[in-house]
Amino acid sequence: MRSRGLTPAAGYAAVSRWIAALGLAALLAADLHVTSLHPWADLQRLLGGLVRPDFLAVEAASILYTVAFAVLGVGLGAGAGFLLAIPFARFRSVRIACALLRAVHELFWALLLMQVFGLSATTGILAIALPYAGICAKVYAEIIEEADLAALRALPAGTGTVSAFAYARLPEVAGAIRAYTFYRLECGLRSTLVLGFIGLPTMGFYLESAFRQGRYGEAGAWLLAFYALIGTRRLWVRGWTLPLLAAGSVLVLPATVGAVEIGASLARFLGHDIVPAPLRGAALLAPESWPATGAALWAWFRPILTGQILPGAVQTLVLAQIALVATAVGALLLFPLTSRRFTGPLGRPLGRVLLVTLRSTPEYMLAYVALQLLGPSMLPAILALSIHNAGIIGYLLGRHADGLSYRPDAPRGLNLYAYETVPRLYGQFLAYLLYRWEIILRESAIFGILGVATLGFYVDAAIAELRLDVAAVLILATALLAIAVDALSRALRRSLRIADLPVRLAGPHARPAPEPLTA
Repeated sequence: MRSRGLTPAAGYAAVSRWIAALGLAALLAADLHVTSLHPWADLQRLLGGLVRPDFLAVEAASILYTVAFAVLGVGLGAGAGFLLAIPFARFRSVRIACALLRAVHELFWALLLMQVFGLSATTGILAIALPYAGICAKVYAEIIEEADLAALRALPAGTGTVSAFAYARLPEVAGAIRAYTFYRLECGLRSTLVLGFIGLPTMGFYLESAFRQGRYGEAGAWLLAFYALIGTRRLWVRGWTLPLLAAGSVLVLPATVGAVEIGASLARFLGHDIVPAPLRGAALLAPESWPATGAALWAWFRPILTGQILPGAVQTLVLAQIALVATAVGALLLFPLTSRRFTGPLGRPLGRVLLVTLRSTPEYMLAYVALQLLGPSMLPAILALSIHNAGIIGYLLGRHADGLSYRPDAPRGLNLYAYETVPRLYGQFLAYLLYRWEIILRESAIFGILGVATLGFYVDAAIAELRLDVAAVLILATALLAIAVDALSRALRRSLRIADLPVRLAGPHARPAPEPLTA
């Protein structure tokens, strides 16, 4: 059967070939040198620190700050996201605003917010809340749109819009929204850890200090403490504990939240710092001054475009494309570790622990550690992105594999994997991979802070030089690049007819994915 667009069987192969070809082309242009003199010795010291962790160096206050920033940041983001989700489908302006919010990484938000609030809890909380508001708005809107409408038809005539939503639609979606919000809190913990690498007093601050000074026993203790925090999340994050967590988070924050004279700092930031230099003090209300102002603005913007945006965007795309291909290979190799059919009842729990550990480790932290071991190049960033995202996709594919029904005479071993399981999961695999593409690109951009010549490298340099107007333009370019990749990803998923497959990382994933159709 044929229809307009790609048929699934041909489309899966064509998209896979293009992804692989672009990854190979990017590989030829990438800097993958290992510049460290003794990478294996450094790795042995790191593993030794994990085996012999110095738990006495772990400060409880930093763990409390990590939890507090995550709880309050995700709480504000999820609350704002829920309010934005209601008009999300009807208003393009809301969708554009949410896309811009989520396209800017938490670290970029933090670097901007620090100019107003300093190194404070306010910076950490808002850096998480702003992008998470955009993310939650999109996902909540999808959940609301997918809800069963049967309850709406049972309402009496004349029921108001608010009452209809509260009594008919909200009960249907509350469980899915709750599950996704709890997953977002896990993501918030990872984001909060990463914010410590730029100076906020979370676990990441002490972890980065320990790595930088070679105290691997202390670094191992911080890593294990963070894994324990993530691993026990389902025990201490429950419906009845949320009010206690919120109240406790407010209480453990510093007595003085934010910088002095926030109003003046905010006014200077919005009215001067991020305004392009040629527009500061320009007579924009006088039409006769527009030609001169426009010429000055172009003269200011042109070197930014040619010397920073274009080369930074190329390097960001190169890094993201290699990481996307490496993620695909890793996910296909790893998912059998979490499937009962391949590893059995004994091996499956160990595989799940491994993949949960991989997905729980922030990419930025992995890249930082790999940078210490291998030296500055794209290789640490590629390894970090592929390990983290392969852990996520592999874990979810393993859950889908457990939902497949096999015939009694199904083959075993490699034949079961190659001829029975992968072909039936391939549509779901592509859905996850294309969905993670935009996320991988966002993370690729921020690795510039670690020295890779992506867009984040130029953002970090502009902020260090207090050229905040240039930094704002570069961050906007990063957001537009992420939005473009996200749009391409959604178009490909629609063309492959996999747009309706689940891609959210919380909620039911056990139902088997549809098998690819023949041409």
